[in-house]
Amino acid sequence: MIVHKTTIDGLVIIEPRVFEDSRGYFYESYNKKIFKELGINIDFIQDNQSFSNKGTLRGLHFQKEPYAQDKLVRVIKGSVLDVAVDLRKESPTYGKWESIILSEDNKLMFLIPKGFAHGFITLENNTIFQYKCSNVYNKESEDGIIWNDPDLNIDWGLIRPTNISEKDNVLSKFKKI
Repeated sequence: MIVHKTTIDGLVIIEPRVFEDSRGYFYESYNKKIFKELGINIDFIQDNQSFSNKGTLRGLHFQKEPYAQDKLVRVIKGSVLDVAVDLRKESPTYGKWESIILSEDNKLMFLIPKGFAHGFITLENNTIFQYKCSNVYNKESEDGIIWNDPDLNIDWGLIRPTNISEKDNVLSKFKKI
């Protein structure tokens, strides 16, 4: 596996070693020992998966302490524009965001540590999105930021959201978090 740093400290893109032949492909999407050797020592305890069609926007979500979560996200089928926003008030990149296209073709993974809001928009129909979490979901600790917050000014690309949950459409603005 190759680890690529981003412009925001803590956010990491992970490129797995993929073995392809006439049968298809194989790769390890997670190996605790290898991740630890790469400096990623996170105990993932919950896996989540979502299915969405093109134009579905989910986020920007996060869990407050004591249920904050590190996330390792990837796409199994289809593709997404994945976005993480730095919410760490002591960080020099507080309020900045990073995005990456994750797809079944590039097989990249995005490591999003605690202290970030996370969201994505699907770029294709029948997209399956998978993420590992370092903590369990807790309804009372759930929070989020509205996807189109003018202060964050996130570039969601050319795909316009066509399907957003009612809950996600009324999230708070960044300044209120």
